[in-house]
This record gives sequence, C-alpha cells and structure tokens, in this order.
Amino acid sequence: MTATHKPVIFIAGHRGMVGSAIARQLHAYGPDQAPNQARPELLTASRGELDLLDQQAVNAFFQRQRIDQVIIAAAKVGGILANNSLPAEFIYQNLMIEANLIQAAHQADIQQLLFLGSSCIYPREAPQPMAEDALLTGPLEPTNEPYAIAKIAGIKLCESYNRQYGRDYRSVMPTNLYGPGDNFHPEHSHVIPALLRRFHEATQASAPEVVIWGSGTPKREFLHVDDMAAACLHVLNLDLETYQANTRPMCSHINVGTGVDVTIRELAETIARVTGYQGDLRFDPTKPDGPPRKLLDVSRLNALGWQAQCDLETGLGQTYRWFLDNLERFRR
Repeated sequence: MTATHKPVIFIAGHRGMVGSAIARQLHAYGPDQAPNQARPELLTASRGELDLLDQQAVNAFFQRQRIDQVIIAAAKVGGILANNSLPAEFIYQNLMIEANLIQAAHQADIQQLLFLGSSCIYPREAPQPMAEDALLTGPLEPTNEPYAIAKIAGIKLCESYNRQYGRDYRSVMPTNLYGPGDNFHPEHSHVIPALLRRFHEATQASAPEVVIWGSGTPKREFLHVDDMAAACLHVLNLDLETYQANTRPMCSHINVGTGVDVTIRELAETIARVTGYQGDLRFDPTKPDGPPRKLLDVSRLNALGWQAQCDLETGLGQTYRWFLDNLERFRR
C-alpha cells in the first residue's frame, strides 16, 4: 500500500477482549507503528449488524465494503468447564466463523488477512516449549479438542488459500490471554478472570479459604492482551518477504507469548496478593488439570523483532482494576 492510501482494516470480533485491544492500538496508530502506511480506517460490525455464522450475510457484507486487510479476532471461547460442556458449539461456531470470513475475503479479492488461533492447537504431550513445528505431531488435550481442531482448520485454510491463490493470509497463535475486556463469568471464563473474581468475592466476604480447580502443579504462560494486540499488528505489518523467510508454506503460523510460565499455584498466590486476599488456598485434585505444561517457543517472533512488555503481576493488577471499574456489569 502506498503512503497516500488510507488502508481499511476490518476487525471481526472488535467487541471481544482481543479485538477491542487491537482496535485501541489501531486508533492510536502513528508513523512508528506503520511507517509506510497512512493512519488506517477501522471497519467493524456488531453481532446484530453481521452474523458471522451466516455465510450469505458475510459474503454480502464483504462485497459491499472496500476492505484492504482483515483481522479475525472473532471466536467462541471459554475455559475448561465451557469446553467440556459445549463441545459441539465450540467446534461448529469456530469452524463457521473462520471459514465464512476467509472465503469471503478471498471472493472479495482481499489480499491480506490475519487469523488468530490458540496455543491449544499443539499436542498435549508436545515438547516444551512448544515450537510451531509441533503442530499435528500427536494427540490433542481431550478437554478442548473440538476448539483446537477448529483453530487448526483456520491455520490450514490460510495456508491453502496462500498455496492455491497466492494470498497473504497469516496466522498467529497466542498463549493464554488476559486483560481488560475479559469474560468474568463464574463458570465459563478462563483461569485468570475466574480466579480474580473468586478471590475478589472471597475478600469481600472474608471467606476463610478459596478453592481452586486441580492440583496447582500445571504450568501455564500468560500474555497481556495489549501485548497480543501489539504482536498482531507487528506481524501484519511485516513485509511479505520477511514473513515468508521466517515461516514455511506448511508451517506458516507464528507463536505469540512471553516465553515464561508459572504454576497455577504461583498464579493463585499472585492473584491473592493483587486482590488483597488473606485466607487459605485449597486445591481440589478431583477437578481436571488439563495439560501438565503449556509454554510456547517464541523464538520465531523474537527474531522478527517483537517481545512482550508487560510482566504478569503488573498485568494482573491492571486487569483487576478494570474488573473493579466494571463491577456492575458482572453483577447482572
């Protein structure tokens, strides 16, 4: 794109945690972020305006608009309980969203697209840290297999359109994300918002203990959503030659993470400090742990000039403050 062209970027899922973070960063875009581009114009559509599960509606939307780049941040997401309880919804909705958007982008002759996946695409027993090459080398974690299969399909869709039609469709695989805009539902949220809410409520009630699912020994990596947004835009703005030099046609995705993990026990202890909780922590080993460890190899992204900036305790404190500022919406 030339410096005089104002690129139009469509963000699918702009109201979600990741999509809204990307939108915030694009609104603040200056010459340092994209020296060869004009300030982008953002295009969004709410669920009421565009049902991403409706192929015909998505196709019609793309044909009506002038779009230069697409960012697919829309997805059905949730924690272990949600994935276990709603496997059909997780695989169906995620497959439909990505297939509809990628095909519509191609039919509208949109050359550039970024697909957001998940680190759960890697085998349960993948060597740690998990490199991009670990994809499809072993069985997936059973508790979120349907979601993972949908995300793998998204990667392969991008690769297939690149190979057959010469598109520039890229994929990034984030580690566990958290931050402002997260889902704090008491049953369907991921571990960080679930624990932040649980510890907050325990603090308010002066509860003597907080019960945490699992043994506390699994290790996880956590990335602040603002770092994720910055990484997405960094990858999207790489010139094609640089991107292709650091990927391969059949391993085209890039991991996004911090390169550092903590045990669930360490995470819970940090959240207790952040929320001011003074009681005991009790772990329930009868509940599923999930994979024993999930740490991404982020050497490929680091080599492309990007590293995470926000440390976990700082990010948790910021997220907790956002939760407190928005407490009324979570009481409904």
